[in-house]
Amino acid sequence: MSGAISSASGVETSSYTREHTFYAAENRALRGFAFAFKTVRSRVICGRECSMDERCKSFNFNDCNKMCELNLATRREHPEDFNATQGSVYFDADENTPLYSLTDSSLNRYRSCKMLLDAGYRSSGIYTIYPEGFGHCSLCVFCDMETDGGGWIVFQRRQDGSVDFYRNWAEYQSGFGNLSGEFWLGNDNLVTLTSDDSRGTWELRVDLEDWENNTAWAKYADFQISSGEYNLKYDRKVGGTAGDSLRWHKSRPFSTNDRDNDAVSYNCAWSWKGAWWFNDCFHSHLNGPYFPFAHVEYARGVQWKAWKGYYYSLKSCSMKMRELGP
Repeated sequence: MSGAISSASGVETSSYTREHTFYAAENRALRGFAFAFKTVRSRVICGRECSMDERCKSFNFNDCNKMCELNLATRREHPEDFNATQGSVYFDADENTPLYSLTDSSLNRYRSCKMLLDAGYRSSGIYTIYPEGFGHCSLCVFCDMETDGGGWIVFQRRQDGSVDFYRNWAEYQSGFGNLSGEFWLGNDNLVTLTSDDSRGTWELRVDLEDWENNTAWAKYADFQISSGEYNLKYDRKVGGTAGDSLRWHKSRPFSTNDRDNDAVSYNCAWSWKGAWWFNDCFHSHLNGPYFPFAHVEYARGVQWKAWKGYYYSLKSCSMKMRELGP
């Protein structure tokens, strides 16, 4: 049996189960009815996944993170949950669906998670932003809209070991992982974001969790990543419960297994299997190897010395940034 996906670009594909034609609404998504989430290469494959599942009535596909969401309902059944979502495309079998497409020019081009928050977006998730310094290009980010008032751009997350953080300079430069799971946003992106003087200064927040579900945090003022060697810059620690394991790394350049910028004769990134703003070598290493348990050999794993010491690898952590205004 055959089927097809129809969109503004006329993309079509065959499906393997029942006859089905899908129509696209650009920059839209149906929220609250997804029963399956899959990372796939294209909207065509997402349509095939929907065609092969009897429960699927519609689907959302996000071009940023290639996330395919299979839905139990349609926009016609729940128009109140059919939302404008930059970077997302919605599909169902209703030939009138393309009439609900939104052009990029009809959407507000928010420059940060804080601007999205101020505009009324209260749910944490993946958004498209248009920061200064990116020209006409966009950046897909995960916005934390709940922690400490919300409006945070998350640029690092560890939670389950699904992504290998022992990467080279080029990979940390461009970013890797999945915005809905574990990822590094990319050092070049951090430079461009924090170099935007029109947004004022940025604050950095580090959130940590141990294997007993205890949490701790630390916050730093005037955060910036410089160009070149991606030096870690900030003014001072301004709050938190985790102690300060970042001070040892202040002003240090970034190091990876193939770019040794640390302050010792050997390569800290190679020795401790990660990448960080190493000094001699570290008091924190949130990009270290992930272990599915707490107690580890000396300085192994996801480390924050001031809270748990060198023999404890954290269950989860995230690093995020938010502008404070000019």
